[in-house]
Amino acid sequence: MIHWRRARVASILSDRPGVRELTVTPSTSLPGATTSDVRAVAYTDLVGTPERGDDVLVNVSALARGLGTGGFALVVALPDRLPADPPDGPGHLVKARYTPMQTMVLGVDDQESPHHDALAAADSLDGMPVVVADLHSALPAIVAGIRLVDPSLVVAYVMTDGGALPARFSATAAGLTESGWIAGTVSVGQSFGGDIEAVSLHTGLLAAKSVLRADIAIVAQGPGNLGTGTKWGFSGVSAGEAVNAASVLHGRPIGSLRVSEADERHRHFGVSHHSLTAYGQVALAPAEIAVPELPGKFGADVRRQAAALGAPRGRHVLVNVPADGLDDALAGCPVPLRTMGRGPGDDRAAFVSAAAAGRYAANARP
Repeated sequence: MIHWRRARVASILSDRPGVRELTVTPSTSLPGATTSDVRAVAYTDLVGTPERGDDVLVNVSALARGLGTGGFALVVALPDRLPADPPDGPGHLVKARYTPMQTMVLGVDDQESPHHDALAAADSLDGMPVVVADLHSALPAIVAGIRLVDPSLVVAYVMTDGGALPARFSATAAGLTESGWIAGTVSVGQSFGGDIEAVSLHTGLLAAKSVLRADIAIVAQGPGNLGTGTKWGFSGVSAGEAVNAASVLHGRPIGSLRVSEADERHRHFGVSHHSLTAYGQVALAPAEIAVPELPGKFGADVRRQAAALGAPRGRHVLVNVPADGLDDALAGCPVPLRTMGRGPGDDRAAFVSAAAAGRYAANARP
């Protein structure tokens, strides 16, 4: 169910391509609210561009339920100033299908796409490294590790639909593209708004290689995720499915471990149980799992936990990756580094582990 409110735009906070952030004043206060104004996000490609003083219709469910990620209002419509109809053009891929905000895009694999014939015949990544991670926050750290080896490598981000569906929501991906750290975003499945749209993860990976000319692809869900505190109830288990897709397409799947030395939850301390599930049980194809060389007892514990994924019990190959130089590489990142509310100073291992996977991938090209 949705918590609806009418509201008036009080101020404009920021703009980036496809997104305007605002404060709005709801006509009826939210349960337990201490202030009248709330932060809101408008996807301008979908609803138009709200201006100060506009009346808007907003979805405030995340605020009403006190959620962290996604804790803001979403502009659903400007009822008194609807945007003009989009110009006629090619494309018939419908994403966010059968929801009130479904949108139609031109897919790279669409029959009307100039790339359709190439993708219809494509069947191989020709050994391209595909780094897989379960959290969006790993993306910039992985790229930092790649660039430490060779900043000229072309990197593409393939965004799955486990978290945010609008690619425009990711300030991280926008900042990495603007800085030249990635060549662009491929939005796959129900996610939309990337530089390239694709129906499936498979065509998204093929497009990363053949259209964006990527040397390396990184696969992760968008910002936010869905988790229930259970083994299987986590959207990031799709990381294992990404390993399978990369393998089927003759790529080189490389697993980035989710590691934390600050998470107080036992299941996430050291190697997260989500990494062990995604790679250990969901991934049916072998991958190379990057294990960062972390110091002391904590580092030894991480290596011990990761050992469950390697032979003889697991199907994967564990590769130890040096951590020297990775802190400096992370410090040069053009976007903020945050995971589960923590930065590198709070949870160094989380970011070093992701960067280690990037370092390994940069050295693993065919």
